[in-house]
Amino acid sequence: MTENRRPMIMLGALMALLFTCVAAVASELPDFTQLIADNSPAVVKINTEQRVTNRRPPGMRPDVPDIFRDFFGQRPGPERERRLKSMGSGFVISEDGYIVTNNHVVDGAEEIRVRLIDRREYAAEVVGTDPRSDLALLKIDAEGLPVAKLASSDDLRVGEWVVAIGSPFGLDYSASAGIVSAIGRSIPTERGEDYVPFIQSDVAINPGNSGGPLFNLKGEVVGVNSQIFTRSGGSIGLSFSVPVRVVEEVVAQLKEHGRVERGWLGVFIQDVDRALAESLGLDRPQGALIAQVEPGSPAAEAGLEPGDVVIEFAARDIVDASDLPHTVGLLKPGQEVEVEVIREGHRKRLQVTVGKRPGDGESAASGSGADRLGIEAAEIDERVRENWRLPGGVQVTEVYPESPADQAGLRPGDIIVQLGYNPINDLSDYDRVVEDLPADTPIALRFFRRGRSVFSTIELR
Repeated sequence: MTENRRPMIMLGALMALLFTCVAAVASELPDFTQLIADNSPAVVKINTEQRVTNRRPPGMRPDVPDIFRDFFGQRPGPERERRLKSMGSGFVISEDGYIVTNNHVVDGAEEIRVRLIDRREYAAEVVGTDPRSDLALLKIDAEGLPVAKLASSDDLRVGEWVVAIGSPFGLDYSASAGIVSAIGRSIPTERGEDYVPFIQSDVAINPGNSGGPLFNLKGEVVGVNSQIFTRSGGSIGLSFSVPVRVVEEVVAQLKEHGRVERGWLGVFIQDVDRALAESLGLDRPQGALIAQVEPGSPAAEAGLEPGDVVIEFAARDIVDASDLPHTVGLLKPGQEVEVEVIREGHRKRLQVTVGKRPGDGESAASGSGADRLGIEAAEIDERVRENWRLPGGVQVTEVYPESPADQAGLRPGDIIVQLGYNPINDLSDYDRVVEDLPADTPIALRFFRRGRSVFSTIELR
């Protein structure tokens, strides 16, 4: 009888020990209840509407391209207008009604409605937007609103607990928690721009969370939830948020000017791998290697040269190439800073006056430097011409949003060598050809991107 009871006693002891361990671990986990209760009133749901048109009549096969529809007796019918509704999240940053959200939440919206947790609703106006950081500042006519406090610094650490509050899939004021997975993540935009050192977390972020706040355990906003990586449309544990130091700088400029001006160097950079590090006299792969310096740019005036490796800029270490645009983009034009480079195996310090990025705060129609294509162009560097074996061409230095060039897929750094049947050898060729290009007609476009020839079409309006 005693022998039969011994295993049961041991099992009971093990179960008791297991429950004790689980209780001990649970007691060390954070309790989010008060944080969520205190901060949810400052989070808002944003509903938007815009008009869209559709020329496809009922019964038309969607897989038949427009240019072949005459052969199938399928001519586009009259335009049909419908209202497209979308939603997102945001949070109040001042008692008098300023609200932060994502640019993509309100982009193109003709009507914006903001709803608070107590179900009050307000019409919102757009104070300003910044597509490069995907941030927007709204204003509603209200007073005495609950406010979300921005963190005073961006000293987040990997492994730190964070909480998101928003309206995923329209489920109002949902909260989710996780940890910071990485900081300073580089995610270039479709235009190849990279100005945001994103916070990566495993917090569950889904459609509708966009623009909502990411809190630390102090109840301070450390980021704005902006993007997810997904194969299904839902969260798979890869979420990205705009860090608070970017938010503060962008919001301050939007509030004061309605637009954002960024620092600009005028260089093309690349990462340093092991082989490059060895050839450049570095003890390890580090920094941003300058591949090209634009003539007349702030970098050129400061004496930066192709082959320089930037390892420090404005007192910030440059570990990867992406760290440089993250740092420069947060500086104000006209600010003088110190840059440390490694040149021919030796360290060298230079002073550089940061310039204004061309086109910031301007549209293609209003930009002083934009041409009919919606770009700014410059002569190509002789080294690039020789390395890529080009007979000539002009280099794209700026592409204005929503311009014909933007819609054609051109990016800064591309080298245009042909428009229509006309070769482009230099700026004088380019200016002459662009002036004579017809409007509302697809025009053949040939350009080089990273040494590779690309054909496309562009249509001027």
